[in-house]
Amino acid sequence: MAFSEQPWHLPPATACPYPCATPIPKDPLMLQWITRPGWPGHLLACGAGALTTLALAPFDLWPLAVLSIALFYFGLRHLRPGQAALRGWSYGFGLFAAGTSWVYVSIHDYGAASPALAGILTLGFVAGLGLFFALTAALWARWIRRNEAPLADALAFAALWVTQEVLRGWFLTGFPWLYAGYSQLDGPLAGLVPVGGVWLSSFVIALSAALIINLERLRPHKPRYICALLLLLSPWLAGLALKDHDWTRAAGSSLTVAAVQGNVEQNLKWDPAQLNAQLALYRDLSFSAERVDILVWPETAIPVLKDMAQGYIGVMDRFARDRNSALITGVPVRQSNERGEIRYYNAITSFGEGQGTYLKQKLVPFGEYVPLQEVLRGLIAFFDLPMSDFARGPADQPPLLAKGHRIAPFICYEVVYPEFAAALAADSEILLTVSNDAWFGTSIGPLQHLQMAQMRALEAGRWMIRATNNGMTVVIDPQGRIQFGLPQFEQGVLYGEVLPMQGLTPYLQWRIWPLAILCALLLGWALLASRMAKTL
Repeated sequence: MAFSEQPWHLPPATACPYPCATPIPKDPLMLQWITRPGWPGHLLACGAGALTTLALAPFDLWPLAVLSIALFYFGLRHLRPGQAALRGWSYGFGLFAAGTSWVYVSIHDYGAASPALAGILTLGFVAGLGLFFALTAALWARWIRRNEAPLADALAFAALWVTQEVLRGWFLTGFPWLYAGYSQLDGPLAGLVPVGGVWLSSFVIALSAALIINLERLRPHKPRYICALLLLLSPWLAGLALKDHDWTRAAGSSLTVAAVQGNVEQNLKWDPAQLNAQLALYRDLSFSAERVDILVWPETAIPVLKDMAQGYIGVMDRFARDRNSALITGVPVRQSNERGEIRYYNAITSFGEGQGTYLKQKLVPFGEYVPLQEVLRGLIAFFDLPMSDFARGPADQPPLLAKGHRIAPFICYEVVYPEFAAALAADSEILLTVSNDAWFGTSIGPLQHLQMAQMRALEAGRWMIRATNNGMTVVIDPQGRIQFGLPQFEQGVLYGEVLPMQGLTPYLQWRIWPLAILCALLLGWALLASRMAKTL
């Protein structure tokens, strides 16, 4: 069918169903190909999605997050639901193809998959994640979009944007990666993060993108135009005004910390022949280190079950006690669950002048457990990775203790879940995350992971210790800034200081609920108004 026969053509301005609504002008001819159905617009949407990667670590070109969403929003202006779904999927495909290319590295380099198979699995992963944006765009075009009311339309779009970020951070255990709000870690909206978390940052970016697109339509109507300008500028000015504001306060004197980065190659980590060498590595680096209050080893630094390493742990426990230090390390744990069944857990344990064991709750699919393992186990080596049969730890576990202070523990992937992290952080004085990012290779994955950890520190207003196998090992302050760090892919010991903090940021106190209620009201109003318009 020729373009001239497509239903995207706008009605005359006089056809607006609301006498008081803004007339809908036609888009300039040179921009109509962006809003038309068909592959040119889909390709642009794919490129717009890829721009988000440049807005995040390690590139940090944060204005591109606004541009990316603005192009996506503009491209949905006149599409029917089916075409909008294709446009949304194209955007999502571009976003994840560019931003999660490290999945190929994990599957091919460390999952023993051939290049062709790794490529197919990566494309399937990216294509599947793109469906979140396909659903979002279809819902927008079918029930929510209100071209005749540009101001309300922009607000509803921002609400829907946050809704899709929440959905993909929850559905099927979630993949809360590449949120637009992370672009503001060092941007003007950083001051709003302790108020509403990364969610509020994402909401403002999406709202700003839509308002920028709609400003020209609002210009003839001064009250709405002024309102739009206030909505556009106020959050950015508030973010700048609140930047570096102290929401929390010290809960004691500073503590000295050391984090050991072993830089063990991933293909050696679970080799039984290398076990003694790895244990000796962490022992010797710790024995030669300066005395500190808290000594931290990374995720599964002890690559053998805790009950099988009691002799070694006993030696390190005595060493830590002699130095009046707490030693915290990652170690797999075997224990019975509430039904008496033996289960294996990815865990952190604290001894010496510390106590407690934390069992990981948010597991990485295929890396730590295999969905449908009765079917997939044995098909290819990727589905039989070492230590891929962990169970999920129970909820409501108490924090770890170190030198009498409460430590909120996060193992690897757990730190990327904003609401989950906030729940643990609220009952803590210091944040701790241990990880093994060797699975990412030399890709941008570890730097994206680090940026999300920094955002958790900023949301909580607490110091964070981050110990990893091969980088990035850092100490982060309550403003999300790195104060001490080691280079990637180097063996060493990081020294620094942290200050226990007390008090709750607004985000830790209220979490996403105020923003969630606002988004529900905005979407509810948009749905009602859209339905009313169709009945007139």
